[in-house]
Amino acid sequence: MAQETTRDGSDSPSGSVSPPIANGTNKKDKKSSKKRAHPSGERRSSVSKPARDPSDKPEESPSKKKKKRKTSSTDAAAVAAIPSTITEEVSPSTSVTRSPSPVIDFDGLSRPSRGTRERLEETEAQKQARLDKMKGAVRTLLECIGEDPDREGLLATPERYAKAMLFLTKGYQENVRDIVNGAIFQEGHNEMVIVKDIEVFSMCEHHLVPFTGKMHIGYIPSNAVIGISKLPRIAELFARRLQIQERLTKEVANAIMEILKPQGVAVVMESSHLCMVMRGVQKTTSSTITSCVLGCFESREKTRLEFLSLIGVNR
Repeated sequence: MAQETTRDGSDSPSGSVSPPIANGTNKKDKKSSKKRAHPSGERRSSVSKPARDPSDKPEESPSKKKKKRKTSSTDAAAVAAIPSTITEEVSPSTSVTRSPSPVIDFDGLSRPSRGTRERLEETEAQKQARLDKMKGAVRTLLECIGEDPDREGLLATPERYAKAMLFLTKGYQENVRDIVNGAIFQEGHNEMVIVKDIEVFSMCEHHLVPFTGKMHIGYIPSNAVIGISKLPRIAELFARRLQIQERLTKEVANAIMEILKPQGVAVVMESSHLCMVMRGVQKTTSSTITSCVLGCFESREKTRLEFLSLIGVNR
């Protein structure tokens, strides 16, 4: 008598083998393997997904790039309309447009405020009233530190200090255009120009004590050169304000870049801060070096190193 095939597919004595059951494990394995298989038959590349490092991201499709170009053209059109909204009327016949740099204002008042505008345009009577107010404030300070402002040595101190402070901050009432005074000349020169060891005196805005040092300014013209005395004058303009060294270095570089439109500008400043020499950590031999490089000085290492070598920083 012939035997039937068992449930596990073993042969009966007659040697016949029945086909696997429709819902058996073989078909399940085939279905699961088909689901896991990539449509192309190859493993998916991990580079097709955005990487954690932005520089490793795959290139965008041309359609996305076209969309970006459309967006950028729209933005450019919007930006082009901005200058008309920031044009200041100085007189009925002339108008001054604020520089696109966030730290340079060709009206002369970087970080302008109501107080600096009033000081620039005040009358003689208003100047005297301002001086008297400052003298009273200095007298109060002398009293608060325990001094007698009426003793012989301090009688004229409030007025002296008030006048000195007005001189040390006179940069608020000066502007770049008047300092340059048209001293830009088309000479067809395109080699490096450096004015080094410019003495700089400024006031720390955090403690109202001086920091002093030297500034080195270099630029590579695009045909036009500026009178060399104008570079120290520009440095003086921004130094005669309440400052920090980092901002002072950047303001000088940005001003020269926008006035002259050169291939590049580099500014390095070395200074000693009395706020950390006379007080605080009291480190008398320390010095602070800051730099700002724009244009070709930023993009070309050899040009930058040449400048640093010529001013002696690489010694």
